[in-house]
Amino acid sequence: MATAPAVHSAPFERLRTYASFVRFEHTLFSLPLILAGIFSAPGPTLSVTRWVWIVIAAVGARTAALAINRLVDRRLDALNPRTASRELPSGRMKGVEAWALLIVSAVAYLLACAALGPWYVNVSWVPLAAFTLYPYLKRFTPLCHFGVGAALALAPLAGYAAAHPDLADPVPAGWLSLFALLWVSGFDIIYATLDEEFDRGRGVHSMVAWLGRVRALRVSLLLHIGAAWAMGLSILRLLGPTANQATGWGAVTVAFGLGTAALLFFEQRWAENVNLAFFKVNVWVGFGVLLQVLAARMANGGL
Repeated sequence: MATAPAVHSAPFERLRTYASFVRFEHTLFSLPLILAGIFSAPGPTLSVTRWVWIVIAAVGARTAALAINRLVDRRLDALNPRTASRELPSGRMKGVEAWALLIVSAVAYLLACAALGPWYVNVSWVPLAAFTLYPYLKRFTPLCHFGVGAALALAPLAGYAAAHPDLADPVPAGWLSLFALLWVSGFDIIYATLDEEFDRGRGVHSMVAWLGRVRALRVSLLLHIGAAWAMGLSILRLLGPTANQATGWGAVTVAFGLGTAALLFFEQRWAENVNLAFFKVNVWVGFGVLLQVLAARMANGGL
């Protein structure tokens, strides 16, 4: 009788292990950007079916990205005391399980692209190529953080393209993509401060190992200033004629913009406390951008 709960809970434990393996909670970084891309331009109302395929594509791509990253870095993770307890190096998950999860998620992503339309199949390789390339960059260049940024910068473009097959007004989504590139690259530098000694000792390239913590964080600050600038240009483009109005949804949009800029400021202010800056402040930035986009659309007559 004492062993029954463990037997019954085993499948749920495996699901928890898989979710931890791909850091499912990190979807909070990409999902708001995808939604911001969807609402970055007026367009037809999406059917429930199309929404479902967009969600499947997003989850499939995100899961594939993290699975690729974990498989590529499994040996480095085993050497790093901070990451040695992760699923693959600790043995809590077998390599064959990781490969199976990667294949299933990639197939789900590709099927969703096929359901969305032929054009999406033709470009479906782009995110997969980005996801495969960026884990290797740390072996060659301290600019590796821009690889992570580039991968996440695809999120608003993907959302926009999925919701607007005519690709009629991509400019706001383009500015959102630039924002994502600078924002994510900046916070990845902050995250890399956790591994400064390990990276330098093992010859792993990062901005922190190359420049030192202080100068690398200055680069992160400049990137986040650039991100705020790109965000502002995107919102101005979305607002259009309402940008000069100080009332109504235009004012709400500006308020959300200032709030998001404040989050970036506090992320930099608390950069020495990575847990606070990265996991408790940074996670809300994407939602701040999404709220700005939604408010700007309301200012122009609704969603």
